[in-house]
Amino acid sequence: MGIVPDVLRSLSVAAWGLFVGAMLTEAFVLVPYWRSLPPNEFFTWYAANDRRLLGFFGPLTVVATLVVVAAALASLWTRHPGRWWALLAAVLTVVVVLMFPLYFAKANANFAAAKINPADLPTRLARWATWHGVRTGLSFAALAATLMSLRGVP
Repeated sequence: MGIVPDVLRSLSVAAWGLFVGAMLTEAFVLVPYWRSLPPNEFFTWYAANDRRLLGFFGPLTVVATLVVVAAALASLWTRHPGRWWALLAAVLTVVVVLMFPLYFAKANANFAAAKINPADLPTRLARWATWHGVRTGLSFAALAATLMSLRGVP
């Protein structure tokens, strides 16, 4: 049983690192691109790609979350010295995941369905980018906590 928590902690670093990389790509590649488009082009692009974004981020989020939570539970179970870091990573992960249904699901659906007044789009994209920045920052904190749990620092 001793190897399983070690493997889970290592996998949590890898999975959450991939997730953070995807979040950064969205923040520094997609968001600036979206903001550069005229509203009608943005709505067309988003409607055409909404399912692709969900198809990419959905499984990545689920896998990363399950691994981080499993690593935290295994670390607590075995009383690993880094268990509190693993628990912190799991809590931050849950917060990051909950932000999707609490804000992003509706905002994204409104983008895909073009339910936003075109004149309001810059403001809505700025708000979306701000919330995404918060979510990305929390993701970085979760990644740091997974790294600390791996080191076994109490």
